[in-house]
Amino acid sequence: MDFETRAIHEGQEPDPATGAVTVPIYQTSTYAQEAVGDHKGYEYSRVANPTRTALQRCLASLEGADHGVAFASGLAAATTLVHLLSPGERIVAVNDVYGGIYRMFSQVYEPKGYEFEWVPAADMSANLAEHLDERTRLVWLETPTNPLLNVVDIRAAAEAAHAAGALVVVDNTFATPYLQRPLELGADVVLHSTTKYLGGHSDVIGGFLATNDPTVAERLFFLQKSLGGIPGPFDAWLVLRGVKTLAVRMRRHCENARAVAEFLDAHPRVERVLYPGLASHPGHDVAARQMADFGGMVCFLAESEEEAVGLVARTKIWKLAESLGGVESLIEHPARMTHASTADAPFATPRNLVRLSVGLESPDDLVADLEAALVRSAAAV
Repeated sequence: MDFETRAIHEGQEPDPATGAVTVPIYQTSTYAQEAVGDHKGYEYSRVANPTRTALQRCLASLEGADHGVAFASGLAAATTLVHLLSPGERIVAVNDVYGGIYRMFSQVYEPKGYEFEWVPAADMSANLAEHLDERTRLVWLETPTNPLLNVVDIRAAAEAAHAAGALVVVDNTFATPYLQRPLELGADVVLHSTTKYLGGHSDVIGGFLATNDPTVAERLFFLQKSLGGIPGPFDAWLVLRGVKTLAVRMRRHCENARAVAEFLDAHPRVERVLYPGLASHPGHDVAARQMADFGGMVCFLAESEEEAVGLVARTKIWKLAESLGGVESLIEHPARMTHASTADAPFATPRNLVRLSVGLESPDDLVADLEAALVRSAAAV
């Protein structure tokens, strides 16, 4: 079946008891057993829940994975992955990562003896082998990255990592499986914050991991059960509901983002636009090769930090808020908001960066709103 069909039907057969075409919300903590060990596949909802099972099956199918494991948040999924390692072992990560990941790695796990090396996206694609040794267990990628929208060649990075005996994790949140499927390019595990495009409506927090490696999957399911970072059944249901429209939403996100990026690229008060869909983007060719389209995120550099902070507060349709991937357009200042934790890092987010999550509104309205904010900015100078 094609992607759109699987998003609506995979793991979501009509309820056998009632015929309901929508997966029920199994809001239960435990399940009656006929006798000790004689049950219908479910014992306790931390271990497994039918709504969560449906979500895991559906998302795994969309990523082309044999196994899918759902979590309470993207960071809960990431935390679980780190438990595949022991203190003294290394993670080599792209240096342009989500601020929450940097905070978790640097402030939670590094003090416990885990080692991290941060590598620019270009080196991840071309020179990764130089950064790997026998203690490297994970290579951690985002592509496109958050927030600078750098692009990593997944296939090249995976080949280098596997030669050194390391697993490759790709955070696929920005691209979604509709635009990019890292497992097909050699990655071992795919990570998602389902809070973002998969849920798609800014009304749920969740995370997800997908893999084809049965040994890794077995360990992840054990850790899901043992650490307990699970989504509730209503959260799982909300993500399932969102995924049904993922394909149509992503097409519009990409279309709108392209219009916004082209407008900003031609505006005299914009220093630089960061969007893989522009031919001027250094990762454009790699993105065109490994993605079906270029996504719904656009960033740009304002003339100063003061201008960036002022501009994000002046838009009307674009709402000043953290997060991304919902139907509504959001604008933010990463250096003071989502990526404030990287302020003291050698790869701190540029102070004049503005991040846009381009929603599904009229592209003409979105452009007009940005244009008005930029004009007011010019008038204030």
